[in-house]
Formats: sequence, C-alpha cells, structure tokens
Amino acid sequence: MKIIGERINDTWTRVKTAVSERDAAFIQGLAQRQVEAGAHWLDVSAGTSSERESGDLVWLVQTVQEAVDVPLCLDSANPPALAAAIKQVRHTPLINSISGEQKRLDGILPLLRDYDCEVIALAMDDKGVPSSMEDRLTAIRHVLHELHRAGVTDDRVYVDPLVMAIAANIESGRIAMDTMRAVRAEFPDVHLTSGLSNISFGLPVRTLINQAFLTLALAAGLDTAILDPLDRELRKALLAAEVVLGRDRYCLNYTRAYRAGLLNGPVGKTSHE
Repeated sequence: MKIIGERINDTWTRVKTAVSERDAAFIQGLAQRQVEAGAHWLDVSAGTSSERESGDLVWLVQTVQEAVDVPLCLDSANPPALAAAIKQVRHTPLINSISGEQKRLDGILPLLRDYDCEVIALAMDDKGVPSSMEDRLTAIRHVLHELHRAGVTDDRVYVDPLVMAIAANIESGRIAMDTMRAVRAEFPDVHLTSGLSNISFGLPVRTLINQAFLTLALAAGLDTAILDPLDRELRKALLAAEVVLGRDRYCLNYTRAYRAGLLNGPVGKTSHE
C-alpha cells in the first residue's frame, strides 16, 4: 500500500506555528522523518486565510523540497493556491482534492489538464457529504464523469469515500467500507484512499481505532492512505494485514521489517493519543 504522510498539515498546532513563524528546521525534520518511515508522498497543507494560503503553501513546498526528494500531495481547496504551488514542485504532484462541488470542478479541472496531475476525488457534492453509500457512489460517478471529460483516466484518480468520525456516527466505518467496495466493483482501475485518522476523532487511544479501520479497509480495497507514518503500531498493523491479505509476496516486506527491528518493542504513545 502507498502512504501519504499526513503530518505537514496546519490542523496540527505545532505545524501551524511553524508555518506562521517560517520555522524551516521543524518542517524539514518532520518531512525527513516521514520519508524515513516509508511515506511515498508528503501531504502539504497550509489551510490559512485565503489571502495567506498561496504564500504559505509555496513556502511549504520550497521548504520541504530542500530536505527530501519525494512527490508532494498538494492539499487545498483553493485553486489559486494550488496553481502557485504547482509551479514550484520538482515532481508532478498529487492534488488533494476535487469533488462534485461545481466551484472545485471549475477551479481544479484546468490545473489537472495543464499539469497532468493525479488527483484525490472526494465523495461529496454541492449538498455536502452524503449520508448513505448509494448517494456517495452517485457523487463519485459525477466527479469521475467530469474527470473523464477532462482527459483524466481512472488509474490517475484516488477516490476518497470520506471517512467521518465514528464517535459522531457509529455507522461511519461501515458506510466508508461499503462505498469502497461499490467503487472498486464499478470502477476497477481507480485507486482508493482515505484520511485514515478521521475515523477515530474524539475517541481515546486513537491508534487502536485507526489500526482496526486500516485492516478492514485494506480488505475492502484500500490501496493508498493519508496517515501518520510515524505511528509505529499503525505501520505494524499495515505490514501484518498485507501479509494476511496476500499483498506481500513471499512476506518480504514483513520479514524485512522484522529484521530491521520495526516489529519489536512495546506499544508506545502516538501523536493521536
């Protein structure tokens, strides 16, 4: 499974402060640790005011690229901010995200055409996030139709069923996984992704909930996830689940992790506890 490292996001208080104070050393250290932990992309988000976001996102892109050489996932619903950041990237980025909302379609589709980016597509529209699997699938069909018209093929799309906090709705996990299965059946070439830690918001010992959801979501077809690669226990759960699901040929990733000492040691606290 491919990992999008979630930590460079201003919803984290320390990251928000670092962006505001232009603390390059903190951001670069966070980038390096995530890459060392196995992140394939780094999500970069500067969801500040619309007046500041373009400058903050450009600074983040430049700062991160001085420290690591991996593709970035540009995380913004602000097309001008995305357009400014895209001009700074070394590798073609993943755009996070587009949806059925007309404003996002109008603003982001031209960027996908012009820069040939891959994109995360959210299961929502102008009415918000649908409450049922059926309505989420309808929203996804609409987004994919518009992406097809723009020349974006399914293998360049990462569908996010939008995992909501299970503390607010006990059915959230089931709805997300049912949506994944339905999308996989109808659109076999798309990727499936998820903002994994959303599921555990508001609950104690969040890593346990995240581990359970990750394992079940993998079985439902998840092949990419936005998660915290620094969560050691989550990484262990991922390695074990991929072995059980037959996705780790000859168990090579699992045994290599064991030899590297990554599967040993007590459960420790994570940033989500």
